[in-house]
Amino acid sequence: MRIISFNANGIRSAANKGFFDWLRQQDADVTCLQETKAQEDQLLDPMFRPDGHHCFYKDASTKKGYSGVAIYSRREPDEVRTALGWAPFDDEGRYVEARFGNLSVVSFYIPSGSSGDIRQGFKFEVMDWLRPILDEWLNSGRDYVLCGDWNIVRSALDIKNWKSNQKNSGCLPAERDWLNGMCFDQDRRSGWVDTYRELNAQGQDYTWWSNRGAARANDVGWRIDYQFVTPSLRDRLVRCAIAASPRFSDHAPYRVDYRD
Repeated sequence: MRIISFNANGIRSAANKGFFDWLRQQDADVTCLQETKAQEDQLLDPMFRPDGHHCFYKDASTKKGYSGVAIYSRREPDEVRTALGWAPFDDEGRYVEARFGNLSVVSFYIPSGSSGDIRQGFKFEVMDWLRPILDEWLNSGRDYVLCGDWNIVRSALDIKNWKSNQKNSGCLPAERDWLNGMCFDQDRRSGWVDTYRELNAQGQDYTWWSNRGAARANDVGWRIDYQFVTPSLRDRLVRCAIAASPRFSDHAPYRVDYRD
């Protein structure tokens, strides 16, 4: 089973840069998109319904051309969910879940706080509200794959300029403590498994680069796009890859292969 997660920073922009041609070559079973920046009625071109895929979009209802998530799946899901029960989050188009038997694949887009104090405050609200939901999923007995842009790095291995970003959204100690507090711990033997870190214990690859300067050319990046899985899937991890090129967005697609 192959799953891809990708923040498109505008699905129409990514399409114009060849994303769907690239996707056809990946043989992915499920593809999770974030930041589609489009309403579904703007995506009538067949390219937005890749051949052989079931396609599900959750748009932002608060503002057009904002946020938005999607899932493409070769297999038809048993159920698709698009709301978690809190309008401020749901209405921004930040969650869609496809269920296949005991497996749930989620496309998440966690808010950024980089635009200022108001959005950083909302990000902290989302984190506090989301934690018990994630704990419930972790203990539910279902297999979960949580894909998406979480807008938080975990450690110095996940960001090029660690020291200079300590006071910047996405690298704040409280954000990192929240994310790391949910991740798998060898002592506790529980928590969400960070697939990249499980497969690359000392890896220093990034999934996002600022558009300022020559950040991408110099690989001055952040790893903020993840596939977190329940421990039940840990032994099924085979390999992963971050497709830094070709460039479709300021983010790179992140691919994970799982044993069936």
